[in-house]
Amino acid sequence: MFDLDEDLLTGRILGCADGSASFNAEMTALGRSVVSCDPVYQFSATGIRERVEVMYPVILEQVRQSESDYVWDVIPTPEVLGEIRLAAMERFLADYEDGLANGRYLPHALPNLPFDSDAFDLALRSHFLFLYSKKLDTDFHVTAVLELLRVAKEVRIFPLLDLNCELSAHVQPVCGRLAALGHEVRITAVPYEFQRGGNEMMRIVRS
Repeated sequence: MFDLDEDLLTGRILGCADGSASFNAEMTALGRSVVSCDPVYQFSATGIRERVEVMYPVILEQVRQSESDYVWDVIPTPEVLGEIRLAAMERFLADYEDGLANGRYLPHALPNLPFDSDAFDLALRSHFLFLYSKKLDTDFHVTAVLELLRVAKEVRIFPLLDLNCELSAHVQPVCGRLAALGHEVRITAVPYEFQRGGNEMMRIVRS
């Protein structure tokens, strides 16, 4: 979804709102440098598992009721999607205690991050900005991206759709305001589409 090449994967990566995804665990196993931040990391592994298990049937039912909003080619059914997400959670939880001890999982959230400027080469933000467009206004999006640009040279955000699978109303205003500040902003197609029409990311390179 972020169209990452080998050069990017060898840099210092920040994942924002990573939740119980397995990206950090998988990259760490390959010897990469990834730090993940999410408020959920204030909880224990048991607490996170319980939260996921409570929400799992709710989310799965929501997907079943809106199957036409998704592309079922690589992932054939909602049930398989659920299995994949639970497997990712198990991979994450197996790594979680070690990651906490080594400072790879930190309980922080945008728009205020505790990192030094230029702490990372790349910041990744998936399924939060733009997705929750009704709850988060344009000002929040701009502030959040500027904070990511403070700590990383490049920011990539995916997807650009809201919860209705429509292009977020904030995309163009955010692009315009960031470009006016001198940053390079591009909307780029990626080789991934699960939300129907959600095959683009926003790529911002700091001025």
